[in-house]
Amino acid sequence: MGLSIAAYMTRVVPLADPSDVGHARRIAQKLGEDHGFDEQDAGRVALVTTELCSNVLKHAGHGELHLRVLPREGGRYGIEVLTVDRAQGFDAQACLADGYSSAGTQGIGMGAVARLAQVFDVHADTRGAVVLARLYGKHDAAADQRWGATQHALHGDPACGDTWYLAVDGQQVSALVIDGLGHGREAEVAALTGAAVFASAPFAEPLLQLQALHQAMSGTRGGAVAVAQYNGASNRLAFTGIGNIGACLVAGTQQRGLASLPGIVGGQVRKTQVFNYADLNGNVLIMYSDGLQSRWNLQDYPGLVHRHPAVIAAVLHRDFCRGRDDVTVLVIDLEAVHV
Repeated sequence: MGLSIAAYMTRVVPLADPSDVGHARRIAQKLGEDHGFDEQDAGRVALVTTELCSNVLKHAGHGELHLRVLPREGGRYGIEVLTVDRAQGFDAQACLADGYSSAGTQGIGMGAVARLAQVFDVHADTRGAVVLARLYGKHDAAADQRWGATQHALHGDPACGDTWYLAVDGQQVSALVIDGLGHGREAEVAALTGAAVFASAPFAEPLLQLQALHQAMSGTRGGAVAVAQYNGASNRLAFTGIGNIGACLVAGTQQRGLASLPGIVGGQVRKTQVFNYADLNGNVLIMYSDGLQSRWNLQDYPGLVHRHPAVIAAVLHRDFCRGRDDVTVLVIDLEAVHV
């Protein structure tokens, strides 16, 4: 049975004062309750959120909590709790040791957080830290899906001109990123129009998808579009893009960009082409809108390519967001699909 994951804007809670920890905890706990978590599981979400947010205030002074709902098979959901800061990093091993506690917290320590969450990961260096916890209900035994996304509207606008979509069916993955022209409500309409068409047939042949999106978006502002389809059985990826959606494959110290062609889907498209890539063992696929600068290189972040995709997405957003447009980063671990 396949899994379809539609775009969900990142819920951001600023952290600058001890009172923000309680506010963040209440938001996270309610998010869990609203998505099927029972009292005990929602309590785990609250406890993990409290510790991670308190850790930010202790080590960095200020930062952010990022929350995301994670669609799961069978109509279930998980909750992603992720903190971001720009301090000088911290000793992750010391924080994970039992007995370590952040001032003002319940003192459970980061090691206990790692046990309470089904997924726990950290990247910390001199630029700051990103700490991830993913929590699922006690009756949800399905494996974690190795993808991560961060999506933010310009200046916190409720309308976002970026969108994305991810479909997983066995060893097949199909991913979409759209950047509607400009930003605001009209850009959002363009992006959502295209995403709805893609969602109706996410594993259709890429050029047919692009043609269908072009036709549907012709009554809107239009936008930039990229589609990536990976087949784990053949270990091949097909990619097609129109406009300035960035995309690359990263494996170890190698990083290669994926080719897009000029044009505006829903406007003027002169040429379309599918580019094929093979032998992708150990590769991570990263797709992003032009709200993210393109001058980044994961080699500048030792070990980051091996972290959870949600951590990679958050680090890139933290350090390379332009701050003058909507921004989306979608990261998929292809190795987790290839078996």
